[in-house]
Amino acid sequence: MYDLLVALIDTYEEQQFPMPDSLPHEILQHLMEHSGTRQVDLVGVLGSSGVVSETVNGKRAISKAQAKALGDRFKVSPSLFI
Repeated sequence: MYDLLVALIDTYEEQQFPMPDSLPHEILQHLMEHSGTRQVDLVGVLGSSGVVSETVNGKRAISKAQAKALGDRFKVSPSLFI
């Protein structure tokens, strides 16, 4: 009975409240905004200020190592950034 209820709720939520896919840099921007993190705060995590700027603006992809570091920094799964 529990599994049926969960399946019905999942189906309802997917139909009524679809969530668009987010790009990794958009997730990063969201986390930064809600945690009060500035780009300068990520220099130690991602590298130089140029790398941080390009990453935050979606001009540079987030590597696996950077995803792990960002996951640790924001206490989320690194898979959000890949």
